[in-house]
Amino acid sequence: MNSILEWFGYVAERYDDILETTWEHAQLVLVVIGVATTVAVLLGVYVQRRPTLRAMSLSITGIFLTIPSLAFFAFFIPVFGIGNRPAIVAMILYALLPILRNTVTGLDAVPPAVVESAKGMGMGTMRQLFQIKLPLAWPIMMAGVRIASLITVGIAAIAVLVGGDGLGSYIQSGLTRLGLPNSEFSVWTGVVFTVLLGLVLDAMWATIQRFTTTKGQRI
Repeated sequence: MNSILEWFGYVAERYDDILETTWEHAQLVLVVIGVATTVAVLLGVYVQRRPTLRAMSLSITGIFLTIPSLAFFAFFIPVFGIGNRPAIVAMILYALLPILRNTVTGLDAVPPAVVESAKGMGMGTMRQLFQIKLPLAWPIMMAGVRIASLITVGIAAIAVLVGGDGLGSYIQSGLTRLGLPNSEFSVWTGVVFTVLLGLVLDAMWATIQRFTTTKGQRI
């Protein structure tokens, strides 16, 4: 109990710095999710009705997730240098699979009868996509965004090892000073606020999903 109270005191003393570092971590995640969502949705729409390209896209993006994070970050250092850039590029590639898979799955779930009705009403391909298919697939697509966001929040904590920003700095600082005063509190701070950030972002995406989904599709 005393350790918990001491940790709260540690956080209170560094509250402004922790908030600033948390915001830096959030910015990394939001940039990654924004780019990954754009790329994955466009790719998903293109490959959904092309079985060969679809299988290749899902396989390649799946392979990205098998590569150890630190090695993947380091792979981009010769191109982008030290800092946030190599971490952002690697995290974008990590985030593609959940969004791509859910985009394809969501589009697959659109009832063919609805599409045929749209064609009968004279809707062209693009109108069908934006007025019928994407709105109906939206809840499943957003589930992919939420999964990708949670994955990225955790992986972003490693960005500090290639010179990036974020809450990983508290974890790294605590581990390198392990056994010294406040070292454990530093690790706890990085872990706890990373988890809290993940929960906050997930709640934010859930709220956006709720208010951008038609009433008939809300769960």
